[in-house]
Amino acid sequence: MIRPLKLFIVDDIRSVVDMIRNKIPWSDHGIEVAGSALNGEEALKLIREAQPDIVLTDIRMPKMDGLEMTRQILDMLPNSKIIILSAYTDFEYAQRAIQYGAVDYIKKPFSVDQIVNVVKKAKEVWETEQLNRSHVLELERKIKESMPALRQEYLSLLVHHQTEEKELQSWWGFLDMESIAPPYVVMTIQIDQFTRKQGESSVKDLELIRFSLQNIVEETIHAYTQAVIFREAFNRYICMIQAPTEEMAVTIAESCCRNIAAYTKFTISIGIGSLVATVRDLPRSYQQSLSALSYHFYTGGNGAFSYKESTHDEQARWVYTEESASEFLFAFRSGNRERCMEWATEVFDEMGKAVVFFEPIVVEGLLQGLALRMMSILLEKFPRSQVEDFEQKLHQVKQEERTALQEYRDWFLQLCEIGCRIIMQERTSESQKIIYRSVEYIQNHLHLDLTLEHCAKQVNLSWGYYSNLFKKVMGTPFQQFVTQAKMERAKSMLIEDYQVQEIAQQLGYEHRRYFSEVFKKQVGQTPTEFKEASLGKSSQP
Repeated sequence: MIRPLKLFIVDDIRSVVDMIRNKIPWSDHGIEVAGSALNGEEALKLIREAQPDIVLTDIRMPKMDGLEMTRQILDMLPNSKIIILSAYTDFEYAQRAIQYGAVDYIKKPFSVDQIVNVVKKAKEVWETEQLNRSHVLELERKIKESMPALRQEYLSLLVHHQTEEKELQSWWGFLDMESIAPPYVVMTIQIDQFTRKQGESSVKDLELIRFSLQNIVEETIHAYTQAVIFREAFNRYICMIQAPTEEMAVTIAESCCRNIAAYTKFTISIGIGSLVATVRDLPRSYQQSLSALSYHFYTGGNGAFSYKESTHDEQARWVYTEESASEFLFAFRSGNRERCMEWATEVFDEMGKAVVFFEPIVVEGLLQGLALRMMSILLEKFPRSQVEDFEQKLHQVKQEERTALQEYRDWFLQLCEIGCRIIMQERTSESQKIIYRSVEYIQNHLHLDLTLEHCAKQVNLSWGYYSNLFKKVMGTPFQQFVTQAKMERAKSMLIEDYQVQEIAQQLGYEHRRYFSEVFKKQVGQTPTEFKEASLGKSSQP
């Protein structure tokens, strides 16, 4: 409901005040009389309390004239509308009041209709201005609400498009952000395996996690220097920091990695661009940070990589050549599992030891291309339905959030395992096929207590015959094979960050301690030691 406007009447003649106050049905016009006075000083005091919207005042009064009162009222209530009552001889005086801010004047003597009309006119002016004020306030509210998004958008523009220095300060002020002094460094921060670890979390929980991680990063960086941090993607942040040296930028990035690992269950990877002296060069530092970030492909995360020109200028050396690839494919075509695994292991070991790395996208392209050639070989020999396992594993690399060379290694070795098994299964005798089916059963039921008797029963063979046949076909005794299969599965689960107790339960071990003893005997490390080594973490403080 719209409130009535408040009218205050000032005149040194009481009969004039009473006539204006009582002879006019102000409520019919959406107006109420908030008070009246017979002189300027009294009026000013009462107006301060009543806060009227419209003041109707005589120009000549004792103690304080209407001209001075107009000036003081508008200082106190700048939105109020002042109407001057003046005699004909005071016309020039009334004009000065208009210059001071009065909206209108009316000459004495006047009629009731004249008073009503001039007050209604002032009311319309007040309402129009109030509507405009409300509109401005609404715009200001919307701008304030959208300020985080505006900051995000502007900061994103800074690292994607060249910006002149002279434009920066005005934007910093408008967006209410503290400016950063040069030289600048752009760091790109990515949460390692965020989607995989939090795939089942609610949107609210994900937002809380991302906010917490950003808060830790901000506090860490601000302990060293000025910085602006904003989100670029679901699991990625961009930091523009003031850093006098590249060494300081590395120190800051390493501190961020340590604090995230210490205070959360996550780790982060950071790519650091080179120092730039102007805002115009921020996009270059940003692109360099992305390039540096990609090299966490080789480490699996939880660390900082700096952009180095030498990374791209020096020649990366790698054992993979077209000639060696042809040798591998020949072994794969014949189903020679041992040679395929040996070749792949040698290639990945060589990549891990390289002083200068290939760009990750190049490695991924080579490996995926080689995998497609393996698929082509299988389709030459078998119907598509017979190579479904291989094809499913082949596409897995495109579906998952894959950031580490270790994961590509596991994926490629599994392709070799699956492909060679398909080829060899076709060449074996019926009794051998029985063992291969049993091996597949074992691989799919590692959570069970896989005894010799149990597995022999699955293929309808006596346990003695099954034991001898299994060793002949697979080259290892049954129990040793089962234990090795469980340990291989355990290693994969450790790399995927499962807890040791959970792995033990899923692999059919009733007690964690016994599982850990078996693991160390087979692998040479405890589960925790293997996990730390595989994920690039150190148990040292």
